[in-house]
Amino acid sequence: MKTMLITGASRGIGAATALLAAERGFSVAVNYNKTKGDAEKVVESIMQKGGLAKAFQADVSNEEDVIRLFEEVYTEFGNLTSLVNNAGILEEQCRLEHITRQRLQRIFESNTLSTFLCCREAIKRMSPKYEGNGGTIVNVSSIASRTGAPFEYIDYAASKGAVDSLTIGLAKELADENIRVNAVRPAFIHTDIHASGGEPNRIERIKETIPLKRGGLANEVAEAIFWLASEQSSYSTGIFIDVTGGR
Repeated sequence: MKTMLITGASRGIGAATALLAAERGFSVAVNYNKTKGDAEKVVESIMQKGGLAKAFQADVSNEEDVIRLFEEVYTEFGNLTSLVNNAGILEEQCRLEHITRQRLQRIFESNTLSTFLCCREAIKRMSPKYEGNGGTIVNVSSIASRTGAPFEYIDYAASKGAVDSLTIGLAKELADENIRVNAVRPAFIHTDIHASGGEPNRIERIKETIPLKRGGLANEVAEAIFWLASEQSSYSTGIFIDVTGGR
């Protein structure tokens, strides 16, 4: 059975991806940091429908936690088929001169360092150099990496820009090892992340500037993630799918 590890999978895009992957035949490792109850609800929903899933606690910005997470997933499910780097944070909207070093560190550790660490450990399980059989990595970036998110989240945008660079470089680095690396760049999706930025109704404010005139749904992003993780995209690596309503 194929196994997918999804970081930050207790809510939002991560949870939607977990449910979709299980529906389509994957066993799913549902990673969470602090929201144990939400993660267990995702697992319960999968199990009730006949799927296979388990929740795994780990702070993926912490190297020791990441190493432990991958060991636990291997012990539970065996070889890893797909990794979805979804975990990330956003802080309140502000201009750059009001961003502290501490905030920068939190943002880059949660959004960028975590992705690097998880990719590193996935390679050690997927690459034929380590007796793996190949696999797929999907990074959840953001349209902010293209726009820069001025007046709102420049730090967040920069952290996702680094994820984009990682995606491009790693795709080329691993191409001859049967590991494909791609990314999705969502925007204006109805999840809790906007509340973290201090504006829970942000999508309602800006929806008229979106060509499709609405915000997106988590399951719409999950469909793009799953396509990149699956054999349906077998000739695609180093690519980005923007799920942005046309922006």
